[in-house]
Amino acid sequence: MITLNINGKDVQLDAPDDMPILWALRDVVHLTGTKFGCGMAQCGACTVHLDGQAIRSCVTPVTAAVGKKITTIEHMQNDKVGQAVQAAWSAVDVVQCGYCQSGQIMAATALLTSNKKPTDDDIDAAMSGNICRCGTYPRIRAAIHEAANKLA
Repeated sequence: MITLNINGKDVQLDAPDDMPILWALRDVVHLTGTKFGCGMAQCGACTVHLDGQAIRSCVTPVTAAVGKKITTIEHMQNDKVGQAVQAAWSAVDVVQCGYCQSGQIMAATALLTSNKKPTDDDIDAAMSGNICRCGTYPRIRAAIHEAANKLA
């Protein structure tokens, strides 16, 4: 048994040590907001926070999270920065197909938690590797700026 702290609660999992966090979240804990995209840490759809840092859960084994805090998209409604990001996403109408958006929101929230006033270059660097098949990058950047302004 492995104990993980997921969204502020300790959860006991009967999972192999090398199971990726993504599959533990989706298949064992039944938190399906985190998406499978590529399985190779290239697209960002699986982004979650591990001790506040954006990580790719599709390649990170559950053992890497023991003693740390995993935060998923389901918990963003309880996070001040996450709330601001989600509100900005809605206000700017970022979402098109929506598949990548949980990963985008998680990356944006990690950015704004560590950098309250990011520049365009900061945003581009932090969001690099989070792929949007619909190409909503200008709206994502605008929403991050809007969320930053609301948090200021």
